[in-house]
Amino acid sequence: MYLFRSDLKEKSEVNINVPHKEVMMCLNESALDPFAVIKDEILKKMGQVHLNRYFNPITAQLYKELADYAEVLPENLAMGNGVDELLYYIFTAVRESKDDFALTFSPSYFDYKSYCDAVGLKIRQIDLEENFSNNFDKFIQVGSEAGCKLLILCNPNNPTGHLMPSEQIQRVLETANRLVLIDETYFEFSKVTYKEWINKYPNLIITRSFSKAFSAAGLRFGYVISAADNIKQLKKVITAFNLSLMTRTVALTILENREIFLNHTRKVVEMRNYICEELNKIPKMKATNTHTNFLILTIGDKTQELFKYLADNEIALRDVSAHPIMKNQIRVTISAPEENELFLKRVKDFMEKEEI
Repeated sequence: MYLFRSDLKEKSEVNINVPHKEVMMCLNESALDPFAVIKDEILKKMGQVHLNRYFNPITAQLYKELADYAEVLPENLAMGNGVDELLYYIFTAVRESKDDFALTFSPSYFDYKSYCDAVGLKIRQIDLEENFSNNFDKFIQVGSEAGCKLLILCNPNNPTGHLMPSEQIQRVLETANRLVLIDETYFEFSKVTYKEWINKYPNLIITRSFSKAFSAAGLRFGYVISAADNIKQLKKVITAFNLSLMTRTVALTILENREIFLNHTRKVVEMRNYICEELNKIPKMKATNTHTNFLILTIGDKTQELFKYLADNEIALRDVSAHPIMKNQIRVTISAPEENELFLKRVKDFMEKEEI
């Protein structure tokens, strides 16, 4: 006797399969630890938060500070345990039948599929073309089919790191008679946002994260920006008290000290550009710069050997080669200066050793 939803039988658990090494340059995490930097302020704030209670003024303070940072009104915001939870809620809110589907490009953030699967929403993907260009004609055509409930644009895209043309994003918003989600997880690195369009296009919803630029992957805090009525509808599927008071307190403290983290983000961008230049000085190495906190690189058929060599030397990168357009590509997260230099040294050691 099977006691769960019938389609779950064929699905797999969500699993992040990466090497666990001393130097973790595989998950697009930050090398800056928020607790170490602003610990005293976090603890001082926590002294005013009573964990035996559901409610605390900290929630209203966080909405106000987040609205100030995002340059929207508090009613344009919803918050969750990372973007992943918010994706789950958005997918739940749009799904009506087993034939409904979301549409995105491929390759893109792999957990779009994970959470669509989780709520019984199908997903269709339009393959990227050469040089990571997007076929928007096909995207709009498929997105106009009756079963499509949501169009997803990851901008900048993960794992390619490229930005989509603004005029094409506007075209999607103007032609799609359904919700369009723009994932701005890497907004602070790209400096490109469409939040000023939320009232112009009532079908626009934007997701952002504290996991990257705000160095808080383990905090699990993300937010949605959209028109007030969209937020009202979304909150109908968000569980009560979904965010702990501790999470809200730390997120507020980070926002109040945001220049520390945004300065770090600017340094990451500088280091990313430097590493890209250094990698491309190596014969037979091709590194592709991005608008994020990571790079992708390849040395052709020897790329997997480099990946294994780095892992054997306690440096974990991310293998992103599953999609044909990403053949022989691996992804490296920009980390602390000493780890970045160690990575470059190990890459050069491998290239010299193998005489590539």
